[in-house]
Formats: sequence, C-alpha cells, structure tokens
Amino acid sequence: MSYLVYVALFGMLVVFFLWLRDARIFLRTGLPGYRNAAFRGVLYGALAILGFAFTYFSTERFPTELLGLGIILAALYFQGKITRERVFSKENTWDRLTGNAPRKITPPQRGI
Repeated sequence: MSYLVYVALFGMLVVFFLWLRDARIFLRTGLPGYRNAAFRGVLYGALAILGFAFTYFSTERFPTELLGLGIILAALYFQGKITRERVFSKENTWDRLTGNAPRKITPPQRGI
C-alpha cells in the first residue's frame, strides 16, 4: 500500500465535505444553485469512491493509483464548476467553511 492511498482518502473526504456543505447551505437558504450542487454532489461523491477504490486496490501488476487520483481530481473539478449564488457577504472564514449561511427559510416549529 502506497502513501497515495492516504492522499486519495483525503481527496474523497474533501468531496464529501463539500457536498454536505452545499446541502447545508441549500437547507438554510433554499437557493436553486445549491440544490443543484447538492444533487450533483451525490454523483461526485460516488465518483470519488470509485477513484479511491482504484487507488486502494492497485497492484504491482496493474498499477491504477494515478488513475484513481485522476478520477478524484476530476470529481473535485466538476464539483467546483457548478454555478452557485452568492450567499456570503461579511461572514468570517469559519462560517464560510461550515456553510453557516444566513437563514432565508424558517425551520418548522415543534410543539403543540
């Protein structure tokens, strides 16, 4: 097992983090660009899993580590090409990283 497996694992986790961030922003704002990004994030997450599998199951006879890393990079590239609306104006870096966008949809109230 090569060190590239750890690089592929990190790349796969980044793809899933960005997908969950887009989904959280969509649930807080209801904007259609983030809805599209959340839907496509599922596909790009599956593509990242495929890339990790290529990297992890690479052998000396059939080396596929670089092919797997290329698939993960393609998933990251396509995930970044989705057009999204601007939701952040003066928030700090932590809020942008975690997807803590200002609410435009009020959550349903619990209780009687």
